[in-house]
Amino acid sequence: MIMLLNLGIGLLTPPVGATLFVGCAVGKVSMQEVMRGIWPFYGVMFVVLMLVTYVPAISLWLPRLLGL
Repeated sequence: MIMLLNLGIGLLTPPVGATLFVGCAVGKVSMQEVMRGIWPFYGVMFVVLMLVTYVPAISLWLPRLLGL
């Protein structure tokens, strides 16, 4: 879970954000427009990343529920 959240943040963050560049090219919008609208989502993703990283019960409840 930690790796997936980190990759999600990394793929949307310039200068390496491959999915950000592709999305801007497909949508024919500028990077500035997209970055202005995406900042709240970065904040939420960062908070969720910190919760999953430092509160392991959040990411382990499903395996425990299934008995794995």
